[in-house]
Amino acid sequence: MAGGRGPTLRRRRLAGELRILRERSGLTGEQAGERLGWSVSKVSRIETAQVGVRTPDLTALCDLYEVSDTKREALKDLARTAMQRGWWDTYETISTDYANYIGLESEATSIRCFSQTLIHGLLQTEDYARAVIRAALMPFTPASEIDRRVEIRMTRQKILHRDNPLSIWMVLDEAALKRLVGGSKIMKAQCESLIQLSELPNVTIQVLASSVGAHPGANTPFSILSFPEVYDPDVVYIETMTSSLWIEDDSEVHRYSLAFDQMRAMALSPDDSAELITEVVGRL
Repeated sequence: MAGGRGPTLRRRRLAGELRILRERSGLTGEQAGERLGWSVSKVSRIETAQVGVRTPDLTALCDLYEVSDTKREALKDLARTAMQRGWWDTYETISTDYANYIGLESEATSIRCFSQTLIHGLLQTEDYARAVIRAALMPFTPASEIDRRVEIRMTRQKILHRDNPLSIWMVLDEAALKRLVGGSKIMKAQCESLIQLSELPNVTIQVLASSVGAHPGANTPFSILSFPEVYDPDVVYIETMTSSLWIEDDSEVHRYSLAFDQMRAMALSPDDSAELITEVVGRL
């Protein structure tokens, strides 16, 4: 899923509403495009939230689908809020993929994630985040760019402490605790921070011990984002070195949910995980 900046969850919701209205009208995407004088790709981009919906286009769609006045006003309100800017838009050089992720993350109610070699960004200390970002961007990146990305990551973490805070459940591979990111001092502080964070009611941390062997998430780390409304289904986010992947197909998202549940069952309990992290702190 790609698209412009802004509250992407609301754009996604609007896109879904328009797709449902078209289907209820008995029209295919190609037929709707023909009647409006649009290409089928324009209809597809709108219905997959790849682009925002301009007011004239929304009016044309509502006319075509014979939308009631009440519904029409609701869609216009949704379109207006979908175009609002988020705090991340003040960082002009932030990539679209990252902006989309932050937008969805900011509106999610919970995240279930498997972290394989690194601590999830929402639970990183500033020094740990700086070491991770510096390594990822490699030595030729200006210090100002590293500072900017660290600032964004630290700002993202405010959602853990807001009113109605985001809930995060992280299954962490034990290998991530053994990786001395930034050196022993930084890693010790990171582990101590994990212990403190695990005491929050909205943070659950389980360590997946190396002794369990193979597991469903062995191939890649992932995050499952859940939202407050039933018509906003879960999505899976996977980040690679050069791009990001969003998975929205219900059957595929369900498979990731099953994998997470299995890893959660295989991992140490939250209390035992805290004890293991405490042991790591002692060794550091």
